[in-house]
Amino acid sequence: MAPTSTPQTPFGRVLTAMVTPFTADGALDLDGAQRLATHLVDAGNDGLIINGTTGESPTTSDAEKSDLVRAIVDAVGDRAHVVAGVGTNDTHHSTELARAAERAGAHGLLVVTPYYNKPPQEGLYRHFTAVADAAELPVMLYDIPGRSGVPISTETIVRLAEHPRIVANKDAKGDLGRAGWAIARSGLAWYSGDDMLNLPLLSIGAVGFVSVVGHLVTPELRALVEAYTSGDVQKATEIHQKLLPVYTGMFRTQGVMTTKAALALKGLPAGPLRAPMAECTPEEIEQLKIDLAAGGVQLQ
Repeated sequence: MAPTSTPQTPFGRVLTAMVTPFTADGALDLDGAQRLATHLVDAGNDGLIINGTTGESPTTSDAEKSDLVRAIVDAVGDRAHVVAGVGTNDTHHSTELARAAERAGAHGLLVVTPYYNKPPQEGLYRHFTAVADAAELPVMLYDIPGRSGVPISTETIVRLAEHPRIVANKDAKGDLGRAGWAIARSGLAWYSGDDMLNLPLLSIGAVGFVSVVGHLVTPELRALVEAYTSGDVQKATEIHQKLLPVYTGMFRTQGVMTTKAALALKGLPAGPLRAPMAECTPEEIEQLKIDLAAGGVQLQ
């Protein structure tokens, strides 16, 4: 049973897009994944995104995805929303992944815009609708045109919001003007998918975050959103400014790379990356240490 939620915050307020730990030989590390998930929920996450891009979903098999969902649900499913990434650029495959995630016990689905093949808006509408129809789980859209190549237009978001199971959007579009209009017109629960814009998106109606830096600073993110929602904008701004070096440092290169490097520095489960990802260089790790220290992150 998933934790309680409201229509305004269907997945809570603070979710981390979790890496997928691997063993030294590159196999799925389910024990490590459970330990990391427990650590993140203990730190204050309302939910975890599993099998997203930060979870290296392009390089994990369908069976590994299901095994990971089961393991995380077993570890923290009574305390946190476990949201499974099921988006691909193949609608049929995405619907199969949605059903598999439901069977594995997921509480919700994250569905990214189909990437590379650049479908038209009608194609996006049909894709997201088909995935939402495939399982009896709430759906969070994921709009990230910098990676997918295609934005979800405001008109399409408004159309999709009419579907009873499409309840939220993860916004990594980087366009506050369009976000403001889409929030106002769609009524979807809006989650920041770009850590640097966490506070600005709250100011135009977002309810929370799907964060990568949450691996390291969940208590600070929770304090930020709680300060903002209680009306203490000055405190929220101070936390935002304190976290700027972390936001910057974690995205100097690809976020999975820096996250796994940072987790290793903290002695938490992470393991190697699967190709085509590559480990951070020694120089990148030294810069990461400087950035994290500037943001107040304690390493081992």
